[in-house]
Amino acid sequence: MDIANPELENIKRQLMSLMRPKKPKMLVVDDEPDNLDLLYRTFRREFQVLKAESGVRALEILAKEGEVAVIISDQRMPEMKGTEFLKKTLPQFPNTVRIILTGFTDIEDLVEAINSGQVYKYITKPWDPNELKAVVEKAAENYNLLIQRMEELRIAQIQTNLIEAIVQAAQKAESLLDCLQQIATAFGKNFAANVCILQMVSGGVLASEIGAYGNEAAVDNWLEKDPLVKEAIATQKIQGVLNIPTEPSVADIEHYKSSSIQSHIVLPIAYRNRVLAILSLQWRQPCPLREDEINLVYLSAQQVALAINSACTLT
Repeated sequence: MDIANPELENIKRQLMSLMRPKKPKMLVVDDEPDNLDLLYRTFRREFQVLKAESGVRALEILAKEGEVAVIISDQRMPEMKGTEFLKKTLPQFPNTVRIILTGFTDIEDLVEAINSGQVYKYITKPWDPNELKAVVEKAAENYNLLIQRMEELRIAQIQTNLIEAIVQAAQKAESLLDCLQQIATAFGKNFAANVCILQMVSGGVLASEIGAYGNEAAVDNWLEKDPLVKEAIATQKIQGVLNIPTEPSVADIEHYKSSSIQSHIVLPIAYRNRVLAILSLQWRQPCPLREDEINLVYLSAQQVALAINSACTLT
């Protein structure tokens, strides 16, 4: 979804400045310290390498660190074999690519592990560094491709959810307030916002009709004081700051300091060149959205005007 819009592009540039390239995580598991250090040195340039000397310790690390892209585990370890450890990781981390190192021919264990999806490849010891690097590089590519496809499916599902919510609000809302509430809730939930407010605009200023999602929205609505809201209404263009504490133009504004909101996107909802409402999405962290999600926020908000215009006939 490529959209030519200067204000939207500015928000995307802010997003890119927040997205520092991060090394993918890898977990290496071996009860022999020399092997563990060798694996660490082999992959530390390309990965954030986590080390564990046993399957039990590796499970503890995963519980703390969360999903990793690749796990390399030795097969023969005391207390827990490599295949047994990898099997335990499968339910919680199904996307992780698993590689087993084995110094002996334990065909039955390996075949079972590979057939059940627990193991992507096995490498015999002593391993060839170039072979192992090639296998890990391919494993990381497979992981990244899988994550990308999952994200695409997630975005498609969000888009479907929003379209359904907007259509339902237009067709079935019993009042304007009901319509505003349904849409604010849909946007807030689907974009994991801490606060989402959809508030009507009349004569260029905020009106009393409002739909709100999030506990803070019900007790503290400071949008009428917000410069982003005023600019969105005046220009009929999307406004946003994705890391408020680092932005001098808004960082010292009292309502941002007191509310702990760190990211704010404001979209004017316009119909026939007139702003009907504003949609405010707020997060208590620097913006967690991806670029395609920001595009989706923008595109979906354009459809909200039709639902609001339809609901206005109910009042």
